[in-house]
Amino acid sequence: MSIALDIHGVLKALPHRYPLLLVDRVTELVLNEKIVALKNVTMNEPFFQGHFPGYPVMPGVMILEALAQSAALLAFESLGIKPDDNAVVLFVGIDGARFKKQVTPGDQLRMVVVPTRNKGGIWKFDAKAYVDDQIACEAELMCTYRKREGA
Repeated sequence: MSIALDIHGVLKALPHRYPLLLVDRVTELVLNEKIVALKNVTMNEPFFQGHFPGYPVMPGVMILEALAQSAALLAFESLGIKPDDNAVVLFVGIDGARFKKQVTPGDQLRMVVVPTRNKGGIWKFDAKAYVDDQIACEAELMCTYRKREGA
């Protein structure tokens, strides 16, 4: 069974907020199998003020963060938990990141994230970000669910 989330569902499922919330919608989420999420890239993004004036390009690190947030959504939903003041999904590693297409204002970033392993509390994901049907970025991400210190 596939789950879809609008922005209200995303806000309930992720602790991120503006300007670091980088998922606008989930079009497909199959527990433990796959998530397809969207980020509408607009000229109003705060990073475009400095990256780069006169030639706006979404920073690669922000694309990777959007992929990581998509992975966190999949992990939270698959584990049947919600973020709270006591625990978070943390981005703990990245391998093989490749940037293949610039992402600019007006683009819609489609993130497709598939878990490849969940062992010892560390999730590994195959993550790809597309603009139209072209891969903009791909990487292997690693995340973990952890209680916050002092919680």
